[in-house]
Amino acid sequence: MKNFKLVLLVIGFIIISQSGVLAQTQNVWKSLSEVSYKISEDQFGELYVPVFSANITKLEGKVVEADGYIIPFEGMFKPEHIILSSLPLAECFFCGSGGPETVMEVMLSSPIKYTSNRVKVRGKLTLNSKDPEKLMYILKDATLVN
Repeated sequence: MKNFKLVLLVIGFIIISQSGVLAQTQNVWKSLSEVSYKISEDQFGELYVPVFSANITKLEGKVVEADGYIIPFEGMFKPEHIILSSLPLAECFFCGSGGPETVMEVMLSSPIKYTSNRVKVRGKLTLNSKDPEKLMYILKDATLVN
């Protein structure tokens, strides 16, 4: 009976530890949509500054996965620095109806080839509410998953 309890304890520990890993690497778009904005002003006019929810701030610095479409920016494709959109090109933040919470900058550790197919990346999430020249979500040290 003692061994049975020990086995159950070990199995329970494995399940709990695995669920923590899955929670950190699950697709994050749903959580990232929990952002609101406050209006601030600078020398150029009004800025919409993101206010991240508690769920989003918990993800900062964690390794997460995001799938989506590569969006070429500034008229070109940069194989180590991409913009990933949760929505297809015609609906993305830059070209259609999506909001700024549907895109993220991705800094890849190795260059990738452009594709119009959906891709999945994994990296460390950084939140940006200070630099208006960058997107509010940045994935660093990212790798292509599929």
